[in-house]
Amino acid sequence: MFATGIENSIPKIKGGTIRVDQMESCGHYRHWRTDFDLLDELGIHFLRYGPPIHTTLIGPERYDWEFADLTFGELFRRNVVPIVDLCHFGVPDWIGDFQNPDFAEHLGKYAGAFARRFPWVQLYTPVNEMFICAQFSAKFGWWNEEGTTDRTFVNALKNIVKANVEAMKAILEVRPDAIFIQSESSEYFHAEIPAAIKPAEIENSRRFLSLDLNYGHRVDSEMYEYLMDNGMTREEYHYFLSNRLRHHCILGNDYYWTNEHRVSADGSHRASGEIFGYSEITRQYHARYRLPVMHTETNIVEGPNGDEAVNWLWKQWANVLRVRNDGVPTVGFTWYSLTDQTDWDSALREPNGNIHPVGLYDMNRNVRPVGRCYKQLIADWRDVLPAESICLTVPVVPPAEMQEPTIRRLQAEARQLRFHEVASQS
Repeated sequence: MFATGIENSIPKIKGGTIRVDQMESCGHYRHWRTDFDLLDELGIHFLRYGPPIHTTLIGPERYDWEFADLTFGELFRRNVVPIVDLCHFGVPDWIGDFQNPDFAEHLGKYAGAFARRFPWVQLYTPVNEMFICAQFSAKFGWWNEEGTTDRTFVNALKNIVKANVEAMKAILEVRPDAIFIQSESSEYFHAEIPAAIKPAEIENSRRFLSLDLNYGHRVDSEMYEYLMDNGMTREEYHYFLSNRLRHHCILGNDYYWTNEHRVSADGSHRASGEIFGYSEITRQYHARYRLPVMHTETNIVEGPNGDEAVNWLWKQWANVLRVRNDGVPTVGFTWYSLTDQTDWDSALREPNGNIHPVGLYDMNRNVRPVGRCYKQLIADWRDVLPAESICLTVPVVPPAEMQEPTIRRLQAEARQLRFHEVASQS
């Protein structure tokens, strides 16, 4: 699955006084038809995409589907397969922030309502980058609640992951053959001196928390104490352990130049740049969860030479091939995003309108060199990889085939299997 995405981050900043809306700043609300045309230009049939939650989920079980009806109707017409991103770094004003324990219930109901309205959608990322969302909102103090303690982080994390789980459950009630692609940041922390070994080890355990909870994987003993010391109850922890949805999931992991860190003795850390690289870190995550893998995000700024993004694309693709050849079932790759973004030079903390030139296209919808190279990469490899092993083909149903008799039969079988799953857990 060769994919791209349309950025729909919506965090609040500056004490909740400013909403950062990437679909607005990147021009998608005005140019969505053109943006979908660009997919055809590149030969891309998979799109990470979602409706803006803050203007769609307008109250408890109240929805404004106008924009979603237009855009998803057009994706259906074009036979584009969306990987639906329901919550991307922010929540509607009436929910508040990720400290709200009712967030999980509200997102679950929203996910169910979306699935009923668009029953042809099969692929979902209910909550994007759960770990980063909790960390930037509730530990670094950058977004939303602007928390800065371990307790606010743990509270946000458990609410976010529970929301993801409840959304998966609600979607499966409607679409039992749904597949969930967790787009999560893949991290590694390097100790720069001996005194930094211990804090680096802690961070290298903490990086797994969101996926451990989401997949019902027992956390490390030190992380169990960390969760209990910072507000998670035994009952909440066992809620996550009882989750049996991992077999509906693809481990989507993101990798950027900033995903590896140099750790100091006091536990502070900063970006180290690429040291291990995507393939080595992905092997670590796969060894822990034993799920199929998809590279769900990467990009880099097109710099003064004009070939920086092109070189990064080929490096990431080489890493994808390496990890696949090493036996990790790898099913997809994503350059994120379709167009340039704004203000990611400050991690969305400052609403300066600075263009972040990381897209396949610039803000005027002119193709960048990396866009041309991605188009060629897709053309070169699209037919080669499936021929290597048909068993690594994800059972995706394109929108145009939804009513085929064979598909209806497979969905009926999936519904029966889901019934037995639920019954066995009750």
